[in-house]
Amino acid sequence: MQRPQNPDPSEDFGLRETAPRLGRGGRATERLISTYDLVEQMQYLYVRVVKARGLQENDAARSIDPYVVVKLGNYKGTSRHFEEERNPEWNQVFAFSKERIQASGVDVLVKDKYLLKDDFVGKVSFNLNEIPQRFPPDSSLAPQWYRLSDRNGNEDKVKGELMLAVWMGSQADEVFPEAWHSDAAGVSGDGVASIRSKVYLSPKLWYLRVNVIEAQDLHLSESRERGRFPEVYVKAFLGNNALRAKVSLSRNANPLWNKDLMFVAAEPFEEHLVLSVEDRIAANKDEVLGKCVISLQAIQKRLDNKAVNTKWYNLEKHVVVVDEDKKEKVKFASKIHLRICLEGGYHVLDESTQYCSDLRPTAKALWKPSIGVLELGILTASGLIPMKNKDGRATTDAYCVAKYGQKWVRTRTIIDSLTPRWNEQYTWEVYDPCTVITIGVFDNCHLQGGGDKDNTIGKVRIRLSALETDKLYTHTYPLLVLQKSGVKKMGEIQLAVRFTCLSLLNMMHIYSQPMLPKMHYLHDVSGVQLDNLRRQAIQMVSMRLSRAEPALRKEIVEYMLDVDIHFWNMRRSRANFSRIFGVLNGLFAITKWFNLIRSWKNPIFTVLTHIAFLTLVFFPGMILPLFFFYLFIIGIWNYRWRPRQPPHMDTRLSCADNAHPDELDEEFDTYPTSGSQDKVKQRYDRLRIYAARIQIVVGDFATQAERLQSLLSWRDPRATAIFVMFCLIAAALLFVTPLQVVVLFIGFYLLRHPKFRHRLPSAPINYLRRLPARTDSML
Repeated sequence: MQRPQNPDPSEDFGLRETAPRLGRGGRATERLISTYDLVEQMQYLYVRVVKARGLQENDAARSIDPYVVVKLGNYKGTSRHFEEERNPEWNQVFAFSKERIQASGVDVLVKDKYLLKDDFVGKVSFNLNEIPQRFPPDSSLAPQWYRLSDRNGNEDKVKGELMLAVWMGSQADEVFPEAWHSDAAGVSGDGVASIRSKVYLSPKLWYLRVNVIEAQDLHLSESRERGRFPEVYVKAFLGNNALRAKVSLSRNANPLWNKDLMFVAAEPFEEHLVLSVEDRIAANKDEVLGKCVISLQAIQKRLDNKAVNTKWYNLEKHVVVVDEDKKEKVKFASKIHLRICLEGGYHVLDESTQYCSDLRPTAKALWKPSIGVLELGILTASGLIPMKNKDGRATTDAYCVAKYGQKWVRTRTIIDSLTPRWNEQYTWEVYDPCTVITIGVFDNCHLQGGGDKDNTIGKVRIRLSALETDKLYTHTYPLLVLQKSGVKKMGEIQLAVRFTCLSLLNMMHIYSQPMLPKMHYLHDVSGVQLDNLRRQAIQMVSMRLSRAEPALRKEIVEYMLDVDIHFWNMRRSRANFSRIFGVLNGLFAITKWFNLIRSWKNPIFTVLTHIAFLTLVFFPGMILPLFFFYLFIIGIWNYRWRPRQPPHMDTRLSCADNAHPDELDEEFDTYPTSGSQDKVKQRYDRLRIYAARIQIVVGDFATQAERLQSLLSWRDPRATAIFVMFCLIAAALLFVTPLQVVVLFIGFYLLRHPKFRHRLPSAPINYLRRLPARTDSML
């Protein structure tokens, strides 16, 4: 078999602390409190074209279809055009990066769109040295009217005026997100919208609980004709999701279910709840007995676990086909008894529980005040891997998406750059410090009719509880992606993160509160239901965000929400197994330390242990104080080695550095599998080997537990008799013997010198191993 492909040891998968110049020239190590202070300030030349008036018409066409071209050196931005309009209003903003300016002036040209060649109408020119500088939050620069001139700058031969404003600003300007950028040169149409930065909000999600109680007066025509008992069940539909209640045990026209069905619904409520009562006639044939369509707008909302009123709903009249041309409506009125409500006391989980960014309930009335503010500065990326070929060369059009709570942000797309500079800053309110913000980097494949899906470059997660409050973290994070060939570094992203606490007392109080809203504990939802509801929630969020402009596409949402995290794979199983042993290392260390004392290899240390043991036995009140004081000393001692960097993806912990190629191929396989029969058989045999090991461990643990349980069960009469007599004698001795003497005897017996110990197992261990278990009753 092929050997695992280990990653290149020269690749750096760790974090690197940086010190960029942030804000208005401040260092990352300085205390910065100004607006937009977590990113490097970037200078832009802004040209805001508002409108024109009195434009000169074309002599031949007796009309004018005007549009504006803003030209700065080799960069050129074009506005939309109007048909037969002498007084157009564009109200568009053009932004040119100052570091890319290679011209001494900017020209704003007004042109007339024509079939063969566009006509020149007039222009307004500005010298870059005369353009004013503006820093937010200063007052905005008011646009002015400028006379149009000809190509030579003569204003007497051209009619019309143009209202515009030109200034030098930064990315903190309020017009920056909606401006046309020089980075978008060559991109037009829908592509321009897809490269701009945007802020999205996840739809407000509710749990819809449908309690199907019973139905009355169902028309069971086919069941009566065939002389069979009806098998009536209920199907519920909400959008693309369907659930089904089991067949009613009451085989008559008044079936009873009392079954809860749960869906995820999103505001605004666009879908209707559809209930269908059906009778299973045969294996592949069901008869629809009636349908009921319910609008979610009229459904009651509840915030706690109080009972909801039930209601009878009319089922649509059943239709019987008499012949091909004639249909007969049955006059029999059927009803269904329902208890329906929208649950506002739950938090609808759309993220993995391991990486939740929001734990608030749906209903805003139940929200508690925020405890802090999270600020994120997305600075730059470096060393990105080319993701596609454009015009015969490899390139990447990178953008970032950050998700925390209900707020999603998307940076602008930097066209054709492997070292993009975004320098965009975003802010979120924090309601719980034990949450995670996720930042993903993607390649835009939808510019000018590109690919079907945006490529994934990498992802970064930062847990807020690992950040010190009011401290600015500036690090370069590696972008790691697991592929069939192994783990691969796709580049690095530089971030600036700061978590500001509004009230330290409120934040400390959060640690004593339940993670989820109280409805999850008062009226809990099963794990299987939660998995199904999470899939519905992800589907709902991706569908709504894909309808935004520009769209946040399905593959982006699913990657950010870890849609496939619950899928089984061998690599993750081995990683979790290693994590368990890592946690148990402390217990193993204690056992090793105890055996070292018992071996008397260091007599002085063993004697001191005896003295400490005697002290604790005769002064038992010192046990708990000394125990907690010891933990206090350990905590203070470990403070010097506390983590100084936020946690990040660990390839060794994930077993990604030594994963076998066949394991990775299995991890990236489709569900259901698309592999060949021989490959699936090989994987199944391997899975049986690992499962057998787990089965043995679980079986051994169950055997020991059953042996302890059989002490008093009389399954082995002699063993139970021995234990009962031992308990009687022990009760009598302990009644007359002080507890300190018993503890001393047990302690000295365990710590006795090796000369007084035998290599054979002791009598209690031999007794326990002879106790019966239920293994002899298993097939």
